[in-house]
Amino acid sequence: MIWPFSRFRKPPARLRGTIEAIYGMIVAQAREPLFYRDLGAPDTVEGRFDMLLVQLWLVLRRLEPKSELAQGLFDRFCDDMDDNLRELGTSDLKVPKKMREFGGAFYGRTKAYDAAMAEGNEALAAALSKNIYNGRDIDHARQLAAYVEAADRHFAGLDPAIFTSGAWRFPSPAAILVTT
Repeated sequence: MIWPFSRFRKPPARLRGTIEAIYGMIVAQAREPLFYRDLGAPDTVEGRFDMLLVQLWLVLRRLEPKSELAQGLFDRFCDDMDDNLRELGTSDLKVPKKMREFGGAFYGRTKAYDAAMAEGNEALAAALSKNIYNGRDIDHARQLAAYVEAADRHFAGLDPAIFTSGAWRFPSPAAILVTT
């Protein structure tokens, strides 16, 4: 289990660059315009948060759960969310409550996505529809599920040493969706 809110623990120096590189790829993938333009993900703070969680979950599910790298990525996500809250003007008193909400959202969604992946595309589409599309737009949720499954297969096929080094790229959602 990744321990939430461990922001005061610094990752080992040898992992800092890798954590930054991988987290940067996660954020860049979550910002991919195709998700919002073509798949109808809400282009809102909440919609972007949900897309970030999907990409983070895809990476974390391929890492050793208690590894320093997994914990470091989760801590980097928490730091990023804390920074974003403060940039949006959230008061210092409200930040801890919002961070607990983010933690609950992270664990709830990852648990739902893990269970849905085990059941198959339709269950994953339903979970994505619920969390990203507010229970609507099952057609776009199915397309997003196809991307998620293809990205998961892509990561599963990578050598673990390459994956943990950050010497990889997310698959192109456009290339995946053209073939589905």
